[in-house]
Amino acid sequence: MLQPKKKRAKMKKTMSGLIMLTLLSSLILPGAAGARPALPSQIEFSNVSVQAGQSVKVPVKLTQNEYPVNAYNMQIDYDKSTLEVVRITPAASGNIASSSTDGDVPDFQYQINNAEGWVRIIWVNSKDSSQEDSGLIDAGQPLFEMEIKAKSNAAPGTTQLTVVQDDKEHWRFNNLEYSPPAELSGGTITITAASSGGNSSSPSTGSSGGGSVSTPVSSAPSTPAATKGVDIYVNGQKQEQSATASTSTAGNKVTTTIQVDNNKVINQVGNGLRTLLLPVSGTGTNTVVGELNAKLVKTMEGSNAEVVIQTDTGTYTLPASQIKVDQVVKQLGGTAPLEDVTIQIAIAPSNETKKAAIEAAASKMGNTTVVAAPVDFEVKAVYNGQQVDVNRFNAYVERSITLPEGVDGSKITTGVVLQADGTMLHVPTKVIKGKVNDSAVINSLTNSTYALIYHPTTFNDISSHWSRADVEDLASRLVVEGEGDQQFAPDRSITRAEFTAVLLRGLGLHSPENDVTTAFTDVKADSWYENEVQTAVSYGLISGYTDNSFRPNSEISRAEAMTIVSRAMKLVELAQADASETANLLGTYSDGNKVQPWAAESVASAIKQGLVQGDDGKLMTDADVSRAQTAAIVKRLLAKAGLI
Repeated sequence: MLQPKKKRAKMKKTMSGLIMLTLLSSLILPGAAGARPALPSQIEFSNVSVQAGQSVKVPVKLTQNEYPVNAYNMQIDYDKSTLEVVRITPAASGNIASSSTDGDVPDFQYQINNAEGWVRIIWVNSKDSSQEDSGLIDAGQPLFEMEIKAKSNAAPGTTQLTVVQDDKEHWRFNNLEYSPPAELSGGTITITAASSGGNSSSPSTGSSGGGSVSTPVSSAPSTPAATKGVDIYVNGQKQEQSATASTSTAGNKVTTTIQVDNNKVINQVGNGLRTLLLPVSGTGTNTVVGELNAKLVKTMEGSNAEVVIQTDTGTYTLPASQIKVDQVVKQLGGTAPLEDVTIQIAIAPSNETKKAAIEAAASKMGNTTVVAAPVDFEVKAVYNGQQVDVNRFNAYVERSITLPEGVDGSKITTGVVLQADGTMLHVPTKVIKGKVNDSAVINSLTNSTYALIYHPTTFNDISSHWSRADVEDLASRLVVEGEGDQQFAPDRSITRAEFTAVLLRGLGLHSPENDVTTAFTDVKADSWYENEVQTAVSYGLISGYTDNSFRPNSEISRAEAMTIVSRAMKLVELAQADASETANLLGTYSDGNKVQPWAAESVASAIKQGLVQGDDGKLMTDADVSRAQTAAIVKRLLAKAGLI
């Protein structure tokens, strides 16, 4: 059931009427037959942000249609002086085949012309539309993905992907009955200034829980440098002299502080402010702090805007809603005027004590190399000598660490978070290639100390097992462990406690979200899984049985596993199957009608997101889940959510 799908054999092409893409403009798709549909097809190009010199992926999908699409062609134009298209990748779904090289005319073709600034794309369904696997494209399905690079000399700002929508040679969508009108949305590309490290950034969302009020301890006397005006960027547009920068030294710690002109920026919110970028380059590994007041943050919160701190060390992308200004002010006494509360967002090299702790943990673990020194990501609210540390969020927040020059991104297996007890644990991490330096993007629900490690791992009993790639990947990320003597036991059934623990490690959830306590009668205070159960309950992932038991040592069924995973999907913001989809999704399996009602929508949701595929057309939801299947499910979940 949970093994990866076998690769589909290359489809025989039957659309002999397709011609070479260079003659795309002469292709006329079938005309309308009968009345026009009530709804036009709607196609969405994602709006994205990219640094100069970097590449970014732009997903394109069908968001609305009257009838499923059977063919389309389009020409997308772009600013050739600013952008270049690297590649076009067909959607990884059954309805679009990759371009062929066997001489047959493929379902999907494209031609890129960066010299003139356009790309042409055509797809015609070659499947039998009367069959169950018709190949037709319906609302919500992706069409393709564009990889676009912002040229290194591109100035910060916004540029637009465009289509001549009234020209049928440049923009046409067909279903089996009509050639309906089609509308385009999105396609805005925001270009930001390149940092000297060449790292890139992107967005995410949560609650500023876990903060505690304290009085800052005075540090050694500092020597501030002269303050100077600096430029920041709002939605990619330069805002000259809208912040001041100063550098101070306290002992051997050098800090550059960027203070936003709050009044200037707050006026931009009404004009559609979405991203406030504070780029700071040339500071090396020094601490960088961005400062803005709570009034500006609260205003940004209302417009779903985010603040981005971009330094040589890394990038921190923080939606304003994550700071939870109201909660912070309440912790500060509840009477502080918002304009007098300073929000500090910092990226700082970790101190020597933390560096030593990371190295000690790596040495104890064995076969582990610390590839990048630890970095602290911090958010604080300061008012009248008091401060609140904002260190916990209710959804994933993204930050990146720039790899040292000469370090290959393939030598990173994961990012880790340093725990108070000196151990280090996995946080979801993916490596992004950069023009100068690669960077590792980390998503976490907390602020803390993060480092990057290389921990390649394998087991003797998976060398020819179908799950080898999944198991090795998660083992190298510290998510799954062996059973001694280099054995993983991939086919052994996994218990409810073990499954919960693996899922939590994969998600980077290592402690309870709040002070909730479980009332399970069979979870003992001294058990190895007590913290895991408490954590899973606090995030709403498990609920146990009606007799107040959790049954941690019982094997977990597929229905139970998919129910827990479905709840995790909400946390990582993956769409669930609704009631209308559930019956159709379950109906594609011969035993879909045997899924118990309490698990039906959860099973359907897992199917919808491709986390499970069944076995010989069956779901077998009452069967046990193996350790190998667990690794496959968790990896697919993290990959689908874009966390790894």
